Amino acid sequence: MGKGEGDKTTQQLKEEGNEAYKNGDLDTAIVKYTEALQISKQERDQAVLYKNRAAVHLKREDYDKTIKDCTDCLELTPKDPKALFRRAQAYEALNQQEKAYTDARTLQVVDPKNSEVQHMLTRLHKRVQDILEEKTKTSGKVQQLFEILFDPSHPKDSRETCANNLVALAKERAGAELLLKQDIIARMVQLLKTERNVEIRISFARTLAEFCQDIERAKMILREVGIPWLLDLMNTNEVNLINATQYCFQTCINTLTGMDIKLEKKPDKVLLAENQKEIDSLMATFVSVVTQRTMTGLCRDAVIELLLKNLPWEQLSWGEKFIRMGGVEKLLDICSELPEFEFESRLNVTDNTRLTTAICISRVYETLYIDKDRQALHARIDEYIRLRLLTPDTEHQVRVVVIVTTLLLGPLDLGNQLIAKEGILEMMLVMANTEDVLQQRVACEALIAAATKKDKCRSIITQGTDILKKLYQSKDDSIRVRALVGLCKLGSMGGTDASMRPFADGASIKLAEACRRFLVNPSKDKDMRRWACEGLSYLTLDADVKEKLIADTNAIKSMIELAKSGDLNCLYGVVATLVNLCNAYDKQEMVPEMVELAKFAKQHIPEAHDLDDPDFIDKRIKVLAEEGASSALVALSKTESHNSRELIARLFNALCSLQENRGIVVQQGGTKALLSLAAEGTDKGKLTAANALARIAITINPEVAFPGQRSYEVVRPLLKLLHPDCAAIENFEALMGLTNIAGMSESTRKRIIKERGMPLIENFMFEHHDMIRRAAFQCMANMCASPDIIKLLEGENDKLKYLFLCASDEDEEIIKASGGALCMALSASEKCIPKVFEAKDWQEILQFMLSHGNKEIQYRGCVIVYLMVSHDKYTAEKIIDTHCKTALEAIMRIDNPELVLPKAREYAHDTLKVCAKEWKLIKDPDAVDD
Repeated sequence: MGKGEGDKTTQQLKEEGNEAYKNGDLDTAIVKYTEALQISKQERDQAVLYKNRAAVHLKREDYDKTIKDCTDCLELTPKDPKALFRRAQAYEALNQQEKAYTDARTLQVVDPKNSEVQHMLTRLHKRVQDILEEKTKTSGKVQQLFEILFDPSHPKDSRETCANNLVALAKERAGAELLLKQDIIARMVQLLKTERNVEIRISFARTLAEFCQDIERAKMILREVGIPWLLDLMNTNEVNLINATQYCFQTCINTLTGMDIKLEKKPDKVLLAENQKEIDSLMATFVSVVTQRTMTGLCRDAVIELLLKNLPWEQLSWGEKFIRMGGVEKLLDICSELPEFEFESRLNVTDNTRLTTAICISRVYETLYIDKDRQALHARIDEYIRLRLLTPDTEHQVRVVVIVTTLLLGPLDLGNQLIAKEGILEMMLVMANTEDVLQQRVACEALIAAATKKDKCRSIITQGTDILKKLYQSKDDSIRVRALVGLCKLGSMGGTDASMRPFADGASIKLAEACRRFLVNPSKDKDMRRWACEGLSYLTLDADVKEKLIADTNAIKSMIELAKSGDLNCLYGVVATLVNLCNAYDKQEMVPEMVELAKFAKQHIPEAHDLDDPDFIDKRIKVLAEEGASSALVALSKTESHNSRELIARLFNALCSLQENRGIVVQQGGTKALLSLAAEGTDKGKLTAANALARIAITINPEVAFPGQRSYEVVRPLLKLLHPDCAAIENFEALMGLTNIAGMSESTRKRIIKERGMPLIENFMFEHHDMIRRAAFQCMANMCASPDIIKLLEGENDKLKYLFLCASDEDEEIIKASGGALCMALSASEKCIPKVFEAKDWQEILQFMLSHGNKEIQYRGCVIVYLMVSHDKYTAEKIIDTHCKTALEAIMRIDNPELVLPKAREYAHDTLKVCAKEWKLIKDPDAVDD
């Protein structure tokens, strides 16, 4: 017999796993069974371990792993009854009725007397019959659907309806199989050669995406349809068709790798190894076509987005391969394109292309962890720039400056290194000083992007302020507004420090007024207003400017309308301005001792402005909420930039900090956006979005705030806030939110258990902070409505004992919560009742509850005693022989609802009645004395 960790045998590890499973500790059970499997040499032992681990997976509702373990067991011991039964249950849960029925039939032969199998067979037989009937009907419908869809002579509306029905059929397993038997893929490819109806093309792309949910089908589509064909389908200016095809590609990648960005599921190593060829061919094709001249700008953006979404996954190794294939140089070619370059071989780009490219280069840079690799990337970019500047014409100089701007928008280190190169900053200043509008514009944008750090700002103030002032006098509005933003950024160099002003007093207000004129002028195009917003994003670090801006309703409305357009170029300016208005940035804690030390060392100490007091901040937040800031944030939350997503999450959290704003956030679609922000972004951004969700869950009925599937999706973000590193207020708000979610339905409680939330909640039941501990008990009380939690309390542990001990706590709310939990546990399980006596002071605790001054606690005490007395005579005798009898008699006789709840009187009376009538232990409480 094999030996494992600490020289434990397979048998010992198996028994430890069995014990953990019995006690409801599913994680430990899986670990123990897995360890035992690693050292086990006997096939019989392995079969038992696979079977046991499958039981744990089944309990955790991880049905795919259940099926895998049962299959492994059946390979070793064919026709094992338990393995067959568990696999049948898993198949049934996954709605694979035919496979479940096959296993159940086999099991009936092996174990004909098993009543559970008989019930399962009866149930499955009916479903399989229904499926066969449905297939017969569906087959006829499919034939009719094909006749209409593939015949262009039929009416447009009928064909579009049939195309949508095709998507619905592809979503169902049986429907998909039926369509594939009818050679649907070849027919779609053939039709799309001539089909110009956009709605039908979109439906076909969505149908292919549904087929790609299955590994074999995804491979078949890549093989038979081909990546170039799908890219041709995406090469259009129709946004919906591009989105549908992009989704098809991402679904294919997810299926082949086993990952899921939304669920934070990492790629599976086994699947990666099996499908490496297909995965790499997808990436290689994306890189090769991204600079194709015939590609539309929107399609190019979609391809870059596919790359940046999948580059961060270390297991895919796309970052390293991307650099090796010259992907970075291709991105630099794309980002240096300008609409003003008029020649045939120009690449088509959109307003969002440069920002999307900047994010993609940033993701590539983030995949490089070793300094040597980062230096190699620096060298590649330096060489690219050097070759561009070898040709002294204006076009190449403009391209280089645009590349610098792009790099400063994304990977700041790369941009700063370029700026620091000899001659680059000087070249920008010379270009800004020319009379050529294009050169002035790109140089101005580069100077704005370059002024990121104080030392850079100082050098630009020294050399470039006069040039920017001169450009502000230009007759061209596009130059004027950019020069204005440059001056605004330099003027905000002091940040929130009220004592530091680079320009003369009052300059910030004048610059803000100039930005405001651009912002509210309806004759100015969106680009002008976007730049005006960016200028305000720097100036609003000054509290005087904040108050002046928030009082200007027209400016706020114009800014929010600009954001609602969803244009990602507007994103930074609008979001940064709103963040400043709400003070939604991290504030450095001023330790008094450190301040004194800084004064002694004659170091500059930042000063807070009086207008940044909480009262002023709350007023500004309220104004923004009323003006519709939430709907603007929802529109902007579609960005792929993780830093921008964090800023949006901070704003949502700031809006939700005021209770009266939470309804507005929900009404304007904030919960859907927050769920997306909590799933993808920076760690800080995800936690901030989760905090906003917790605040919504506390105040608003979860059934309204999180309808349908969202009530399950919100659980994971809230559980992340229970991490010990999170602030105490975040822990508290998460527990409060989870309490309300747990009170919704059994499904939400199951989701909390499935996401392994119980150990986290139980941990906070031992917290020293009263409010957090109270919230944990209230959450536990709601969780006790779940049969799974009752089974957990029944196990060989002290969980119920601890709940009972806390029924004598000093905090009345904790007593109520633990009392409520006990009432549910004792009413649902007879096994829990004897556990009460495990507490040494059980008599005192029951008496404490029955004689408590709080009517609610007294009522809970009466219910607990009633449930225990009703259990059996032995339990009743133990309780009635204590002072509890006196307390119950007293409660029964008090007729004042101010002192005792009528329900408590009923339970006290019923308890004494049970002891008298059923167990014959005392005199009937209703008996009249002679």
